[in-house]
Amino acid sequence: MRTAREAALNVWKAFASRDPEKIRAAFTADARWIAPPGNATAIASGRDAESLLTVDGIIAFITGVYNRLFPEGASIEFMTVVSEGDVAVIEQTYRARVANGRMYDNRYCWVFLARDGKICEMREYMDTHSGFASIFGDEPPRSLVD
Repeated sequence: MRTAREAALNVWKAFASRDPEKIRAAFTADARWIAPPGNATAIASGRDAESLLTVDGIIAFITGVYNRLFPEGASIEFMTVVSEGDVAVIEQTYRARVANGRMYDNRYCWVFLARDGKICEMREYMDTHSGFASIFGDEPPRSLVD
């Protein structure tokens, strides 16, 4: 059985594959992705926090909306990965060109809760101010994927 660390890193491998079945296999059936409400990525992608509270919503975001928001893909640098028991924490830098042509460069901290070798909850923490500046600059926040 996977440790929480292995399960959390497996989520990133599954996301990179863009394969819905690999993504589904990385999560428990009742998994949730909890992100800061009203963050810039959510607004730019036209999604709400509720959309990530199911595995189907997570899959739809990663295989569809994400690709339209960051059409060239992204560079993800893992800086710290720690784990104890059923909890893993990953600190990372995320860089990508946004659909509007701006460069997104932000730092994230993720807290993953594991159960039975899969992720049952991922909590997203980011610099929301930097996220808005990277995606929108001085423009009004709006969906970029419609």
